[in-house]
Amino acid sequence: MSSVVVSIGLVWLPHGKGLALPMAHSAGAAGADLAAALPEGEPVVLAPGQRALIPCGFCMALPIGYEAQVRPRSGLAAKHGITVLNSPGTIDADYRGEIKVILINLGQDAFAIARGERIAQMVVAPVNMPQFVVETSLDVTERGSNGFGSTGQGNR
Repeated sequence: MSSVVVSIGLVWLPHGKGLALPMAHSAGAAGADLAAALPEGEPVVLAPGQRALIPCGFCMALPIGYEAQVRPRSGLAAKHGITVLNSPGTIDADYRGEIKVILINLGQDAFAIARGERIAQMVVAPVNMPQFVVETSLDVTERGSNGFGSTGQGNR
């Protein structure tokens, strides 16, 4: 199975010029890395528990029928406790503002984010639009209305 190439228009904002384009860093990678578009020499330092909205320095035009999901980078999460707060963040096809990432420090030490640092990854995917239909009843399943943590309870 091969991947579908989706062309996405991108416009650099003045503070993003000179940064690398979002890109996957291996042949099989699903996500394109996003870089911090912070002023040179002015890192954002996240104290433990602190969050910040980090600009990426570009706007883009996703084709209708697609979305982009902003996800954490596993290395930042595992090594430093830095993650995307609203993971995955959703970028809609009709959004034309700057791409930004909400990062939070769940680690125990302060963490400095510098210009050009890869802070998150973006996965572009097709969207299926649901059509909700009001019914008078739903089909019966084995699980039924049992909620959070209810599956697999008999296997303890």
